[in-house]
Amino acid sequence: MKRGVLMHEDIMTNQPIVRFENGKLVETKDHYVTEFPLTIMVNGEEFATIICSPNHLEELVLGFLASEGAILKNDDLKSIQIDDSKGFAHVELTKSLGERFEYSTKRMIASCCGKSREFYFQNDAAVAKTSMSKIVLNPTQVLNMMTRLQSASKIFKQTGGLHNAAISDGDTFFEHRQDIGRHNALDKLYGYCIQRHIPVRNKVLIFSGRISSEILIKAAKIGVGVILSKSAPTTLAVTLAQDLNITAIGFIRDGNFNIYSHPERITPVETSEY
Repeated sequence: MKRGVLMHEDIMTNQPIVRFENGKLVETKDHYVTEFPLTIMVNGEEFATIICSPNHLEELVLGFLASEGAILKNDDLKSIQIDDSKGFAHVELTKSLGERFEYSTKRMIASCCGKSREFYFQNDAAVAKTSMSKIVLNPTQVLNMMTRLQSASKIFKQTGGLHNAAISDGDTFFEHRQDIGRHNALDKLYGYCIQRHIPVRNKVLIFSGRISSEILIKAAKIGVGVILSKSAPTTLAVTLAQDLNITAIGFIRDGNFNIYSHPERITPVETSEY
């Protein structure tokens, strides 16, 4: 694969602005989060345009295509070339995309395995997987993973403008990504794992934002069994998590958290007998 040289930054620092403060207009400086449009071309045809933060673009493209089902195995990918000067990613596959992507944006309700799961897009129903994860975590691991995400999220604290996510095994493996788009941060992590042949089944996604149905479906597409968030999930996200065998944990704050689905992956704290 060819890799483009990144020419952009996540943040434009010290940009001139006018601020209204204490009844006066004052010239000062501030930081902007960068938006970068990236058009993905697959086999010479336009596949999608993603508004993203201009970092780890090859990971983003790889993770996005894999989560959409355009790439199912490593042999499907021939090459990726990032031309970030023009905002294009050129992807060559060893196969054609097939008919499914001709109507990939049509809304639909799909029913799978006898359960009434609601999917908004055709590809969601086709690619989202019931988790087969065997991971078991203790409460300390859950709390520590969220703490590590917050420590890694320095730019978000600086500007308040980026979504942060990480993938971990609950122990030593921990990788963090950030992006202006919440889905993009997860796709970058997936792409990172694909590039390095890291299995994702027994991994945990840690997310800075709310677990919506879209984020839950993205987790199912990636194939993890646990997703963590500081916030509460939506009702549809909980329903999907129950159906897709994903443990959704939220409100991780001040040493406490709520388990909304499949609590069997979290072991109880052993109490000492006196």
